[in-house]
Amino acid sequence: DQQALIKKLVAFGLGRRRRPLVVTADRGRGKSAALGMAAAQLLQQGRRQVLVTAPSRDNANAVFEHARESLGAEVLNASIGCIETVSGAQLRFISVRDLLRERPEAEVVMVDEAAAIPVFLLKRVLLGWPRVAFASTVYGYEGAGRGFAIRFRQILDEKTPQWQSQTLSRPVRWANNDPLEPLISDLFLLGAKHNPGEVSQVGSGESVIEPWQPAQASEAELADTFGLLVEAHYRTTPADLRQWMDDPAARSWRARINGKTVGVLWGAVEGGLSKKLAEQVASGKRRVRGHLLPQSLASHSGFPDAASQRGLRIIRIAVTAQARRFGIGRGLVAAAMSGAAQEGLDFTGTSFGGGSDLYAFWAGCGLLLARVGLQQEATSGAYPVQMIHALSVEGRALVRQVRARLGRHWLALVPLNWRDLEPALLANMTSDLQSEHRPDAADIRDLHNFGDGHRGFRLMVPVLRELSLAPGVMSWLCEHAEVTLWCRVVLQGWSWSELQEERLCSGQRDGEIRLRGVVQEILRNVTLAA
Repeated sequence: DQQALIKKLVAFGLGRRRRPLVVTADRGRGKSAALGMAAAQLLQQGRRQVLVTAPSRDNANAVFEHARESLGAEVLNASIGCIETVSGAQLRFISVRDLLRERPEAEVVMVDEAAAIPVFLLKRVLLGWPRVAFASTVYGYEGAGRGFAIRFRQILDEKTPQWQSQTLSRPVRWANNDPLEPLISDLFLLGAKHNPGEVSQVGSGESVIEPWQPAQASEAELADTFGLLVEAHYRTTPADLRQWMDDPAARSWRARINGKTVGVLWGAVEGGLSKKLAEQVASGKRRVRGHLLPQSLASHSGFPDAASQRGLRIIRIAVTAQARRFGIGRGLVAAAMSGAAQEGLDFTGTSFGGGSDLYAFWAGCGLLLARVGLQQEATSGAYPVQMIHALSVEGRALVRQVRARLGRHWLALVPLNWRDLEPALLANMTSDLQSEHRPDAADIRDLHNFGDGHRGFRLMVPVLRELSLAPGVMSWLCEHAEVTLWCRVVLQGWSWSELQEERLCSGQRDGEIRLRGVVQEILRNVTLAA
């Protein structure tokens, strides 16, 4: 199996362009080792630059280990994530984010554990280089790969219809048919799969959403429901299964249609820290295990009450594709909110890798923006976004305080920390944070002068930024064709050369003319005076 894959990888790497290779395998089949040995042969046979990318550098360790062994004395320099041969050829690791930003030249790109990378990023890699191999685990937790295979196959069929596939089935880490493999699989639900069945054309009124205890479920029910969670999220570990079943703070709700599980929500009660400990968390002196959302809000927003109040954090939510049109996701969130309120909690919240679609979902469920993280997620480049919904009087006071402070700091934080945040997401967030501040007479006079071409852009940046938070302005801009340009240059502070590189304008003159036109439209369509 492995030797056949190596041979196919080498033929692919030396062959014609635009014929990507997709490799799928269960755990322990030697997939990464095969990538490394094939990469070594490609360097030996004339390829000068082979790039490897993966969700993290650790995922690619086996690739480089086997490449180094295969090259032997031909290795001139070897460091973490880079091998150079005596002939000057190079095998190099690069993160997905850096690969897409820097766009280095390479004859071959190998993507390991592709299922853990968002499909929209895989599509950009597919279209950006002549020969791309995608390898992924499709069994066990690494491979939430079942959903990946379905979604990505559609893109491959459309963009590169001559794509190839190869599967590894024979294990190399243990003997074939080793009885320990199925035993471990059963114990940790590594092979858990959700059976979607046939969901008939029924309305959401026929769905049943109720609290559910996974620890009391039958093995079949547990495997079916856990399989749904695994398919919806690629970072699942045995510790997640243990926490879901054993943690007394865990709460779950399940949605069924005609008796068939179509959705599940997993949350956890967090917070309730003592006043003294909450103050230490807010001041940055302490950090306790768990309590992700309350501690994050307390330490970053500066309010100890966020850690002393109790809330339900929604950890995972998954709905089958067949049932999404019935509003099951929102129904699960509503049920969780109701349950949290009955339990006397102060708020419901969640933390997720920010994207405009996900943000719209949570906003549609009634959650409000509370915080945006400063560190990008390594694989997708998304920033963590935290949203909350108040349930108690104290919770409502906390939400008001947190959001008011975020709104006051927003215009300074965005260009410093979130210059590459997705414009559609930034526009929606800014719209939701709008303040009661309105432009004064001097600002409105400047806006008219700018719109008429009598005032320079650089002098107008403070006024345009504050205008973005004025009531009604950003919600109007969200529907405008120039919203991306506005976000990039006004809110995120991009230079005209950066905008040109991204083809958002042909230069400063073009960009300013378009911004002047937007301001004129705002003055005509949005009421700015108090």
